[in-house]
Amino acid sequence: MPIDPISSPALGGLLGPAAPAAPAAAGFGESLNRMLSAVDSTASEANTAVSNMVQGTGDVHEAMIALQRSEMSLQLTVQVRNKLVSAYQEIMRMSI
Repeated sequence: MPIDPISSPALGGLLGPAAPAAPAAAGFGESLNRMLSAVDSTASEANTAVSNMVQGTGDVHEAMIALQRSEMSLQLTVQVRNKLVSAYQEIMRMSI
């Protein structure tokens, strides 16, 4: 079983295969959308791997790796959200 390298260009390929390069005009919102869709896809891959394991057609190791990849991408997303909320709160505390 080959192991995919961990790569995350502009947070688009969260812990999975590298995504095609995004155009330079893509903004911050687009990066967040790509990150959220990558988290969703890793969660669905983990669900598929676990159901394959339960049915006996999948490997336990593959299911555990998919679950860990999904958990790590979710943790990264939560940390990015926390930093965004912290930055927003800091900006709101600034006096004009």
